[in-house]
Amino acid sequence: MSAAEAEGDTESGAGVDAESGAEADVAGEAGGAAEGDGPDGMTVRDAISAPDAQGEPRRTTRRFPLFTRDTARPEGGGRAASGDAPAPARQWPILTVLSAVALGLLLTALDVFRVGTILIGAALLAGAVMRWMLPSVGMLAVRSRFTDMLTYSVLGIAIVVLALMAQPDPLLEIPFLDDTLHFTVR
Repeated sequence: MSAAEAEGDTESGAGVDAESGAEADVAGEAGGAAEGDGPDGMTVRDAISAPDAQGEPRRTTRRFPLFTRDTARPEGGGRAASGDAPAPARQWPILTVLSAVALGLLLTALDVFRVGTILIGAALLAGAVMRWMLPSVGMLAVRSRFTDMLTYSVLGIAIVVLALMAQPDPLLEIPFLDDTLHFTVR
């Protein structure tokens, strides 16, 4: 709908929000200005809010109330270096982990599978240690400190253990896993 059509509909009490294109209700003589009205006097009704007994929306926001009300940076999610440092230096923890993973993938592609995958797992474990030890790790911080450490650690340990168990000539043999494999393949 064009801006002229939206302006024409304001006389009938309905309009379209210019930015989002969402249906809007203009508070006029009958309803008055509701709390949360925008500067242009339009109240945006979202698909989730049901009208109350007077027909007004219970909420005038587009956020879903069951989840978070706002997105906060994770603890430690600030810069890892001062603001006057160049951009790569401010994000050195994530660049360190990504560089080690890239080297591990390169080694794996060059047919040094076990060393490459162990390096990938070690990079994730190093990310877990950095997330635990450093107060600010930049983009290495994704969720809370505990969740990041747990995720990096579990994935890193799993990759290292699987790399050590890889055939041929595994460096680590876990008997019950071997029996489980033979039982499921039969």
